[in-house]
Parts: sequence; C-alpha cells; structure tokens
Amino acid sequence: MADAHAHTDHSGASHGSVGSYLTGFVISVLLTVAAFGIVMAHSFSPSGTIAAIAILAAVQIVVHLVFFLHMNTSSEQRWNVMAFVFTVLTVFILIVGTLFIMHDTSINMMSR
Repeated sequence: MADAHAHTDHSGASHGSVGSYLTGFVISVLLTVAAFGIVMAHSFSPSGTIAAIAILAAVQIVVHLVFFLHMNTSSEQRWNVMAFVFTVLTVFILIVGTLFIMHDTSINMMSR
C-alpha cells in the first residue's frame, strides 16, 4: 500500500472530473447541433451563416480548451497558455501572409 500514491501528478495540473468532461461534451454537442441547425434551416444569409458558424466554432474551441485540455489562467498553466497564444499568432501570421501574397500575385498577374 506504500505505492498507492506513486502515480500522482506533482505539477499541480488538474485532470478534471467526470462531471467536467460531461459538461464539456454536452456543450460541444449543443454547439455542433446549433451549427447544423443554422445551416439546415437557412435562417441567415450566406454571409450570416458563415459568420454564425465561425462564432460557434470559436466558442467550441474555447470549450475544448477549458473542459478537455484544462487550460486556465492559473500560474501552473502560464507556459501552456503562452505556447498556445504563440501558436495562434504564428498560424494567424501564416494565413494572413499567404492570403496577402496570393492577392498581390493575382493583382500583378492580371495587369500584364
């Protein structure tokens, strides 16, 4: 029985509870159903539908980060949050830069 606590995590990170995982799962399913409902009901214009789905996707990303990856603002999670922000910033720069280069190339190719 001396080995009972051998598998505990000493980093202070929480692994969540069953209730936390179920809450995240239910919210994720509701957000997915809402996105399908918006598309199937044709209740918005095409640009409104895209905007609504983008908003629901952003909320779903936050739900996954909080309920499944257990990211929060605690001091134990500071490096994880900083790494995530760096990743998001890098992806944003990559996407915006690619779109800029493609647009600029398209403009320059059309003028000849």
